[in-house]
Amino acid sequence: MITVKNLYKSFGEKTVLQDVSTEFEEGKCNLIIGSSGSGKTVFLKCLVGLFTPEQGEIFYDDLSFTTLTTPERKALRQDIGMLFQGSALFDSMTVEQNVKFPLDMFTKLSNAEKLKRVNETLDRVNLKDANHKFPSEISGGMMKRVALARAIVLNPKYLFCDEPNSGLDPQTSMVIDKLIKDITTEFNITTVINTHDMNSVMEIGDNILYMYQGHPEWRGSSNDIIFSDNEKLNKFIFASEFLQDAKEMRMIEARKNK
Repeated sequence: MITVKNLYKSFGEKTVLQDVSTEFEEGKCNLIIGSSGSGKTVFLKCLVGLFTPEQGEIFYDDLSFTTLTTPERKALRQDIGMLFQGSALFDSMTVEQNVKFPLDMFTKLSNAEKLKRVNETLDRVNLKDANHKFPSEISGGMMKRVALARAIVLNPKYLFCDEPNSGLDPQTSMVIDKLIKDITTEFNITTVINTHDMNSVMEIGDNILYMYQGHPEWRGSSNDIIFSDNEKLNKFIFASEFLQDAKEMRMIEARKNK
């Protein structure tokens, strides 16, 4: 579990995050949503240590991330996997070399042990026999799966995903969502996903945080979001025809079950 207490972050005179308190649950897909400028990207970067907040605390289970020394943070980062928005694969490395990179950086395993782990991870994201291909030789969806394999190759306790479906078609996005959801559940990972994809919200949103102007405006599940009476949240999400249809369908189902 990741716990955030009273977090503030500013850039100059502009306050981007204001009194953010929330929890990201273990074994769940925790989604951060919000419009552009809501602070969700800055919040994610604070969580992984790319930005330093002026006030507040971040706890990784019982560890206070905001007070850790540099060596302590380095040790914790070995428990953190990161799936970047643009995949961030090394173009000059093969799929196998990309996934093996964290093992080379953070472990003392033998080369045979590393390759065994790489193959296990590639198999888990349904990418057998892609080891010797380069990023330029595979599709965008395959690149995301390689990036996901790299993110989980160290068996992380915490997984962060920044817009994992960016640039993907709807069908491929569903494949990525299912992989993230299955891996989160299977390995009991605390997964935090920054997304604008409303299909993801409905399909894998175990715990959803809606940010509005740098402050947590609403929190709940994908079921809760349909019946929310929060005006700001409704204005944000129901611009999507998918969610409007989903709301109507679930309301009909709820009336039938009464």
